[in-house]
Amino acid sequence: MDLTNASAIVTGGAGGFGAATARRLAKMGAKVVLADVAEERARALVEELGNGSVFVRTDIYDESTIAEAVATAAKLAPLRAAVVVHGAPQPKEPGGRVIGRDGARLAVGNFRHMVESYLVAAYAVTSYAAEAMARNEPLASNQRGVIINTASIAGLEGQPGLVPYSAAKGGLGALTLTLARDMAPLGIRAMTIAPGTFLTLAYSEHMTNEQAQAKFSPGIPNPKRMGDPEEYAMLAQQIIENDFLNGEVIRLDAAQRFQ
Repeated sequence: MDLTNASAIVTGGAGGFGAATARRLAKMGAKVVLADVAEERARALVEELGNGSVFVRTDIYDESTIAEAVATAAKLAPLRAAVVVHGAPQPKEPGGRVIGRDGARLAVGNFRHMVESYLVAAYAVTSYAAEAMARNEPLASNQRGVIINTASIAGLEGQPGLVPYSAAKGGLGALTLTLARDMAPLGIRAMTIAPGTFLTLAYSEHMTNEQAQAKFSPGIPNPKRMGDPEEYAMLAQQIIENDFLNGEVIRLDAAQRFQ
């Protein structure tokens, strides 16, 4: 997929994965729409990217803002790439395990929050992006676009206390092949990246980078460190450039497995 004279959208574009990916998309020639709620970080990144890139405040729980972000991208240039990599706030209902040590069950609201945040919102972005891509004139390769969702290895084998998150991320993996086959007649590809433990902005709220590496690196086989968001972005770029990658979930986890 050639992004010259094209646009791309990144939900969560001001975050760790999102910012690293946006930089690569801009270098590939795309006008990037950063879809996020972190306005200060996003506007600073837009200035860095240049190339006609813009920020659109996007609340993943508000479908109208998703529609606006996609429409903005399509007005800039034909929308050829969408990378869905947004995070989510913690649910209002606390908890981890389905049945906690106090014997209380995990609230349905907790489960619903994770599914809405990661699965439903990702589908919303995917469907709006696919609709816009379907209107593109096909390239010489007969391709119109590519959509990359972000799952997690927790959606493939989860640890105790991750049932809502694992269900949401597992759903993204399960959607991938069907999405690819649905959109194949239109020349639109669907792929999903399933990262392991990466050093993203989510950890900076609770600990230093050094503390995070010390805590999580021992469980990662090789290389024995947390992933760098740039490594996610490298894979996203390869997926965009390689038209034969379609309908697959790719683990990016340094051979990490949850026990």
